[in-house]
Amino acid sequence: MGPLDLVNLTPLMARTSGRAEIKIGLIDGPVALDRSDLAVHNIHQVPGKQSGACSTASSLACMHGTFVAGMLLAKRGSAAPAICPGCTLLVRPIFAESSSANGDMPSAKPEELATAIVETIAAGARVINLSAAVSQPSANGERELEEALNHAARRNVIVVVAAGNQGSVGSSVLTRHPWSIPVAACDLQARMMAASNLGSSIGRHGLTAPGENITSLATNGKPQTFGGTSAAVPFVVGTIALLWSEFSTASAAQIKLAVTQAGAERRKAIAPPLLNAWSAFEAMSSALRTQ
Repeated sequence: MGPLDLVNLTPLMARTSGRAEIKIGLIDGPVALDRSDLAVHNIHQVPGKQSGACSTASSLACMHGTFVAGMLLAKRGSAAPAICPGCTLLVRPIFAESSSANGDMPSAKPEELATAIVETIAAGARVINLSAAVSQPSANGERELEEALNHAARRNVIVVVAAGNQGSVGSSVLTRHPWSIPVAACDLQARMMAASNLGSSIGRHGLTAPGENITSLATNGKPQTFGGTSAAVPFVVGTIALLWSEFSTASAAQIKLAVTQAGAERRKAIAPPLLNAWSAFEAMSSALRTQ
């Protein structure tokens, strides 16, 4: 079973490729905009100091940003999942490019993430893909990041965050905020990956999505395979974007509830349930019929 089928995204993708007015904020690395299999006409840069286009194709930042962008906005029929190429992607680079592609999931200081969230919301994002870890945490920085997440809640912008790949049990300012949707990673048999972080807040309001051997776009013209919680996040983000494309009048709270709680019992486990995109679609259909 492929990752799209595992989370029941295939029937939702058959209904729609997304709508341009649904804007996804990508807070990640820059993107290789010269890829012919990427829907580049729907990709825009959030105004800022760093370009949304890659300058060093071999950098981890460029490779990571391009991979995630491909999962969301690659053209249908490419090697990538290509979940919602009809939507708009707002690229807000947070990772500096370097000459080496060695390293783990990119990280950023909490103050930098906070600024990126606020700027991406100001650019019109409805949902934010945050496949990043927090580095060098400080009390002041975490307060700024918490306030940025509060700002997202007030502006009805859904923030989807990677749970992290340290194989630990606990939480961070990103995963414990009640408005964020933390995403843990599973294999293609829906078994939790050993490296995925878990915790009470992740289990309570998060989701699990595929994070093993996910194929998307590389910067050298060939497909690349990647994994972990940062690869799991776009499955949830893409589901939200497609749901909003189908239910344009729905509120952020309605979309978030359908995605995170459709068919789920009250949660007590530290591992969140598996994303079920079609169940979320059916929940939205039912909710809007009864209004």
